[in-house]
Amino acid sequence: MTMIKIAARTLLVSLTFSFTSIAFAQRQNFKINPSLSTVAFTLTSNDDTTKGTFQVEKGAVAFDPASAQISGLVVVSAASGNSGNAARDKRMLKGVLQASRFARITFAPQSYTGTMAPAGDSNLQVTGVFTLHGTPHTITVPMLIHIQGNQCTATSTFKIPYVQWGLKDPSWFVFRVAKDVAIKLTLTGSLSPAN
Repeated sequence: MTMIKIAARTLLVSLTFSFTSIAFAQRQNFKINPSLSTVAFTLTSNDDTTKGTFQVEKGAVAFDPASAQISGLVVVSAASGNSGNAARDKRMLKGVLQASRFARITFAPQSYTGTMAPAGDSNLQVTGVFTLHGTPHTITVPMLIHIQGNQCTATSTFKIPYVQWGLKDPSWFVFRVAKDVAIKLTLTGSLSPAN
């Protein structure tokens, strides 16, 4: 390959990356696909470790990499909690979450710190309002964003102090349950430029 061809190919790659970066610097929409997204939880006790999932109902997030602005809403069905034990799940949904009254758990991102890359991985700190049991709480969570083409996956692991936030403590007699629950959130969907 001649030097001219090598230079031309290098220039083409550079221009393609530059155009992609410029396009990505504009406001983007992240439409979450509920069927590809999961909310996993882990709750420890002195007797056992309970693991389970909740279902994402819907979600959409708009963000602007140039100004680090973010907004949107992720909605999770409170009644979808499933640990694989029907009796335990009934107690959780009725006695702790009161899912018939508070049907949705939501997270509304409001700001983030860190740099959003147009491709590959980005580590961010996302601050937003987490509404549980009908009460909003401001929380900051670490989030790993992976972008490949127009596909995006956001993952985060954090703890929710549910007893401190006003939910019933399921501990009784000698059975003691942790006062916070570990959450692993995985949101997968597609990116598109905002209008």
